[in-house]
Amino acid sequence: MRTSRMSRGRCSRLCALGGLALLGCIPASAQQVMGNPAEEGAVHLVQTDWATLELREPRKDLPCTVTPSKAALGFDLRMHAGYSVSLPLKELAGSEDLLTIIFRVTPASRKDEPVFFTQRIPVPFIEEDAKGETFLEGSFDLGEGKYTLDWLMRDRTERVCSAYWDVEAALSDRDKDVDMALGPGRVAASSNEPFQEEPPVARSQGDPPLNVKVLVNFAPPNVNSAVLQPLDRNALLSILRSISREPKVGKFSIVAFNLQEQRVIFRQDDASRIDFRALGEALDSLNLGTTDLRRLSQKNGEAQFLTSLVRRETEGESRPDALIFAGPKALLDQNVSSEDLRKIGPFVYPMFYMNYNLHPEVSPWRDAIGSIVKFFRGTEFTITRPRDMWMAVGEMISRISQSRTDRAARRAAVR
Repeated sequence: MRTSRMSRGRCSRLCALGGLALLGCIPASAQQVMGNPAEEGAVHLVQTDWATLELREPRKDLPCTVTPSKAALGFDLRMHAGYSVSLPLKELAGSEDLLTIIFRVTPASRKDEPVFFTQRIPVPFIEEDAKGETFLEGSFDLGEGKYTLDWLMRDRTERVCSAYWDVEAALSDRDKDVDMALGPGRVAASSNEPFQEEPPVARSQGDPPLNVKVLVNFAPPNVNSAVLQPLDRNALLSILRSISREPKVGKFSIVAFNLQEQRVIFRQDDASRIDFRALGEALDSLNLGTTDLRRLSQKNGEAQFLTSLVRRETEGESRPDALIFAGPKALLDQNVSSEDLRKIGPFVYPMFYMNYNLHPEVSPWRDAIGSIVKFFRGTEFTITRPRDMWMAVGEMISRISQSRTDRAARRAAVR
């Protein structure tokens, strides 16, 4: 096949397709990058693909239906846009096939810098009388701005389905002050690696870095669920990432636990960075679909576990600048007793609770962790939208810094 070599002026970057999923009987392949922009900015496209993108005339040789999705702000503070595709299985019937998707996203503010995405999807043998449809989904990330999107999919016989649309990434008036992860007019692949490592953070100079201990309850919001859904898991990871990106914080102690299983899943003490990959491996051990008979025989076992967890994480000579809980609402048959909490003793540093709750109107009551935080005169934040997380982390860091300053002033006064 002939290819067209695109100059640096026509295409500055080419990215692998982010967040592509193929639902049904067809397995999705690994993401690939077309070309290497680092080598003189050259990108190679099949001539017919290039012509299809340039003509912007919808085609249905391959009769698929493309439905764009609106750009929405995620808990990772990125605007996520994308599309879904439906395709009759009978169109893929017969011998093995290969679907190739290519699309470009062009910022209105940078029309000479389109970003190209690609994905190849192997199709297994499908019976001739196959009924129904298969579905695909794709996503990508945007900074604020307006964009045009040119999309095509073709099979091995060069049948093409193409679609074209505009997308706008705009924050609501309420979210205008949120510090976005991508700048205006920027395009990036959606991450398929929820546990990828964070890039280095330029920590604040001058005052000693803050030392925080974060206890995260990795549990589904619905206690009857046997699965921690990716949406909920990623929201909890985003809370951790937001804290890890704070320039004033330089030391982390992380305790990941599951209240349903009454066990600590992962621990990392006094680290300069959070080991997300190790955390991901530990979370693979969650077994929410089974019931431990020993736990069933324990009366108020979850409350006892919480009591022991708080006692253990506040004992010893190590004194963080703050203790932060994060997780979904934990409604127990019986909360931790005030008598047990009094035995733990007073805190000399602030305590916070970032309560991840997408539907606070459904369960407005204070949960077990919230009751513990209230007992120790801590602060609870309800995290329903990305802005809530952004605001809560900023306020927490401000309060933690002020608390440390006040403690230092009191020590100096005693001397």
